[in-house]
Amino acid sequence: MTSLFLLAQASQTEVGWLSHKLLSVTLSSAEWVLWLLVSLSVLSIALMLERAVYFATHRLNDSEALALKLARGEFDSVRSAVEGKKGMEAAVIREGLASTSQGADTVEQVIASTVARERPQYERYLSFLGTLGNNAPFIGLFGTVLGIIKAFHDLGATNVKGAAIQQTVMAGISEALVATAVGLAVAIPAVVAFNVFNRQLKTLTSRTNALGFALVGSLRAEGRKVPASTEGR
Repeated sequence: MTSLFLLAQASQTEVGWLSHKLLSVTLSSAEWVLWLLVSLSVLSIALMLERAVYFATHRLNDSEALALKLARGEFDSVRSAVEGKKGMEAAVIREGLASTSQGADTVEQVIASTVARERPQYERYLSFLGTLGNNAPFIGLFGTVLGIIKAFHDLGATNVKGAAIQQTVMAGISEALVATAVGLAVAIPAVVAFNVFNRQLKTLTSRTNALGFALVGSLRAEGRKVPASTEGR
């Protein structure tokens, strides 16, 4: 520890101009990193709640039953069931049924177009959660590094010996490590939420595709076209 103290004192006289300027910046308080992490944590929690509500309100709870009805050709019943409903599944059913008069091939293209249009609405903000989960630990580590730099600089600027040196260094490092802990606390929920929502989106997309396949399969099996005059009933 004595040699470390002497090295810190020597570095003050040998530091270059650029290093001195950068050191003056890094010696500022690292508390702003903690405030940044706290702000990102509040924002991520708000986005998690918003996405949870969106996913819960933009899905059909009885999609399996509707798929069976579509496969049996009960189009009017399915049309009534999705009236006023939100989400990818309801949109695919409505627009697919509205295109049945044009044949199965057209319906298939309409379904693919609807899925491509609706999917980004579910993916909104997920990239932010994924990015935050990957980078919050590095932001916390950055705060820790700043804290350690400041701790050793303060050690070199004070005249302490023996156990006082160890106490000064350990106190500074323990405070600096708080930033890493906060970074991990922000990152872990964001990663979990990102994975959960991605899994729900995959499941929702699979259910939507199943509804589309049931509709197209029913049209092709019977070789039928629903007259346009019956679509609004």
